[in-house]
Parts: sequence; structure tokens; C-alpha cells
Amino acid sequence: MWNNHRSVLLSQLSVIIFAVLLVVTVVTAPWLVRWLVGFSRAYLRGTEAYFLATMYAGSIPAAVLLYSLFRLLQRISAGQLFLAVNVEYLRLIAWSSFVGAVVCLVSVFYYFPWILVAVSAAFMGLIVRVVRNVVAQGVSLQDVVDHTV
Repeated sequence: MWNNHRSVLLSQLSVIIFAVLLVVTVVTAPWLVRWLVGFSRAYLRGTEAYFLATMYAGSIPAAVLLYSLFRLLQRISAGQLFLAVNVEYLRLIAWSSFVGAVVCLVSVFYYFPWILVAVSAAFMGLIVRVVRNVVAQGVSLQDVVDHTV
């Protein structure tokens, strides 16, 4: 039977898989860029360094996001929901999304399709920011309940 515990475990497994994919992407970035430039029908010769810069710069906020998400899921799995540290993890996830969006937005100057990733990352950051605000209100309410006797 599917339950909340299994759902959190699946989420943690997904984060681990994405983290492994991130490491593989960073390690194989030069090969991936050569393949993309050679495969693409768009004229991309001479943009290899830009693609590498985007991939390496984008990997930093992606790693912060995945680490924060994994830690948040660990706390949720332990039943620790309305804590200030969870609000902080959500804040880091949102800002990592926004930083990734900026990296992609800058990259639009050499490869326009990055705009799709930039808009998606910014939208995800906005959604996480709203969830962060809701959880922060929950933390405030939990504090009131904890101090009411």
C-alpha cells in the first residue's frame, strides 16, 4: 500500500538519482558539449566555452538545491515539519532556483533556447517561495501552540 513514508522515500531516491546525474553531467561536460555542437543543426561552433561555463556555473546552485531538498526530506521523514530550519531549506531551494534562472538568462545571449530553462527555473523558485511563506506561517502557529498551556 502506498503511504506518506513511501512517498518521501521515493522523493529521496529521486533526489539521489538527480545528484548522481548532476555529477555525471559535470564530469562529462566537455564530451556532452562537443556532442551537442556536432549534433545540432544550429550553428554553434565557437560556443563550446560558453556552454561549459553555463553548465559549470549552473551546477553550483543545482547542487545546493539538491542538498537542501534532501535535508528537507530527511526532516519530513522524521516528522519534523514546522521548524525554522525547514523554512531555511526552502529559502535555499528557492534562491538556488533563482540563481539558476539568472545563469540561464545570461546564457540566452549565445543560445536562445536557454530562455525556456530560465523561465522554468524562475517559476519553480516562485512556487517554492510561496510554499516557504506558508511553512513559515506554520512555524509561527506551531510556536504559539507550543507556548500555550
